[in-house]
Order: sequence, then C-alpha cells, then structure tokens
Amino acid sequence: MYAWPASEVPALPGRGRDLRIYDTATGGPMALDPGPVARVYVCGITPYDATHMGHAATYNAFDLVQRVWLDTKRQVHYVQNVTDIDDPLLERAVANGEDWTALSERETALFREDMTALRMLPPRHYIGAVESIPRIVPLVERLRELGAAYEVEGDTYFSVESDPDFGAVSGLDAQAMRLLSAERGGDPDRPGKKNPLDPMLWMAARPGEPSWDGASLGAGRPGWHIECVAIALEHFGMGFDVQGGGSDLVFPHHEMGVSHAQVLTGERPFAKAYVHAGMVALDGAKMSKSKGNLVFVSQLRRDGVDPAAIRLSLLAHHYRADWEWTDEVLSAARERLGRWRAAVSRPDGPAAEAVVEEMRAALADDLDAPAALAAVDRWAAQQADDGGTDEGAPGVVSRAVDALLGVAL
Repeated sequence: MYAWPASEVPALPGRGRDLRIYDTATGGPMALDPGPVARVYVCGITPYDATHMGHAATYNAFDLVQRVWLDTKRQVHYVQNVTDIDDPLLERAVANGEDWTALSERETALFREDMTALRMLPPRHYIGAVESIPRIVPLVERLRELGAAYEVEGDTYFSVESDPDFGAVSGLDAQAMRLLSAERGGDPDRPGKKNPLDPMLWMAARPGEPSWDGASLGAGRPGWHIECVAIALEHFGMGFDVQGGGSDLVFPHHEMGVSHAQVLTGERPFAKAYVHAGMVALDGAKMSKSKGNLVFVSQLRRDGVDPAAIRLSLLAHHYRADWEWTDEVLSAARERLGRWRAAVSRPDGPAAEAVVEEMRAALADDLDAPAALAAVDRWAAQQADDGGTDEGAPGVVSRAVDALLGVAL
C-alpha cells in the first residue's frame, strides 16, 4: 500500500528543541531523546467512511511530533497502518451493497487526498492489515506455542494473564476494562474464554466473509490488535520512541498490543512513550462513525474551505484536549489565516527570531500548538500596528509557520 506525497518542510536557522510529551502509561511528561532516527507508529483508519475532524485532529498531533523532531535535525521513521479488514468495514459494505475491497480502496484513497490537502507528512511505511497477514500468522502461532493463546470454537484468543504487566498502559481496573472492551469491539461475555478481557488473535472463517490461509490456525482473518503489533515489530522491533493514536485507543487497542508484543519477545517496553490525542465532539457527543455525527474534511474542502483554515482549527486546541467542532471554530481559523497572510505579505516587519523561538519552545513543551499560534498572533499584530524594518522577517515567519505548524501562508 502506498502513502500520499510529502510537502516540502522548509529548513529553519538554528536547531529546534527536544520534545517533552505526555506519556499515558506514566501519567506525566516524558523527555524523549531519540537517536538520529526517531521512530513513531500511529494507528490508522478503518476505511469504511471518510476522514472526519476527529481523525484529522489525531493525525495533526503526530504530524507536529514529526515536525518538532525534523527541526532538531533528526530523521523520522513514521509508520501507519490501515485496518482494511474488520467487522465495521464488512458491515458497511453489506449495507451499501458493494464489494468490501472497493469500499476500502475508495475510502483509503479519499483519506490520502485529505492528508495531502492538510499537508500531513506521510509515513515512510503505510501498511494494510490484509498485506500483513503473512507476518501476523506466525506471531499468533508463536503465542500459542508459548501458552499465551488458546482456542474457543476455532477462534484463537490471547490470554491477558500471560503478561504480568497487563494494564500498565491504561491503569484501569478490571470493571472499567470490561465495560470498554464491550464498547470497543471486544466480546467479554463470550462463553469459553479464560478471562472476559482476552482479545481475539485470529477469527476462524465465517460463511460469506473473506478469509485467508492461517497455516496451523486454519482459514480466517486477524484480530485487530495483533495487526499493529506485527507491523511495528517488522519495522521497528521493541523499544521504539512513540506509539500514538486517539485516546479511545488506550484501551483495549494499545493495552492489548503492548501485552502481545511483550509476551512474544520477552522484552520491555514495546514503546518508550504512549501518546494519545483527545476527542472531537459535535452537538455534544464525540464524533464517531457509529453515531453519524461527523464533519468530514472532504466535504469542507468541497465547500471551498481552505485546508489551511481547517488545519488552524485543529491547531487552536491542545492535542490532548477534548473539544467541540462549531462554526465559530472554523470562522476564527479563517480570520487568523487572513491576518497571518496579510502580515507575511509585506516586504519587511518586526524581527522574526523571537517568534520562531517561542514557537519552538511551545511545541517542544507537549506540543502546545495554541501557545505557538499565540506567538504568531502577537507578531502579526505588531506587524499590523507598527510594522518593522527587518526585510527578511516576513519570509522567516512564513517558513517557520510552514515548517513547524504545517500551514502554508
């Protein structure tokens, strides 16, 4: 599977600051010190509908992570998956009366278009679950050999009790885990499971549904969590820098994936930091495909909204915050974009060094994009009020907004 084209990231004078970011597992900020190549894995979409603002907010957060690292003169190895086989995808295809592969390919293509328009930096590896099945099957077989997997009516499950550190990422108690498991794709009430929380590793073939050769597992298709583990281990191994996604992935998806990987390898940690973006609401409820309360990036683009304004709407909120999409949010972003473009269109202006350093400091401090926006706002206001004599300043500010925030002025 291929990703989307990369937009050029301007080089800025000097060197950016090292990133401190909130780690879900420890419940506090963590100073990240990657090597020359920083490694980040972000969980991707299930392509049964278009990219909504909740998706865009999540990928914007990890785009900022990449941009902060690039500004420190590091390379970034970014990997993202596509869950291109799963129950919601099959259910939507049946409801639409179309082939599930056609649905998946169409929505993945639209996602690429949205990411390109929003100037999100692409992953080096963009990998579908289906193409990962040859990697997944041996891992499930290995978990079975280790005594960490068992069968229920032909389906293979992972035993969470095989990992003594299970629960360390989310910090949730068993009751909360069980409720979230039922809400987020698990089957805690299925008879025959050793523990209600045990997740499926391999689903035996169902009549009328696609299946693949699972070697000793029999024909079937992979579970959700093992997919990301197989991809991350293939490209990174253990101990990569950041595993990321929306906060709704903390449990069960990331919790289960960590346990899968730790039992498979006998090593710890799976990732050095677990980073999660907040949820975006509409009309008082979290945007979700199941609820249908969605604002689509593609629809906004068709309505003539500048993608830079969409991106500024996202950047106006701290990545960990839960917030609500409103017309006022977009209106404020459009106004800000207009002010900034007017400010950088002049041949000279106030000195740029201070605003660039303010932006760097804000983003290095747990991706504080609102503080970075405020720094540019102050520079633009000074430009409007007093102007300046630094002939190169508007160009420097424009390149910094592009490089650090992904907004083309």
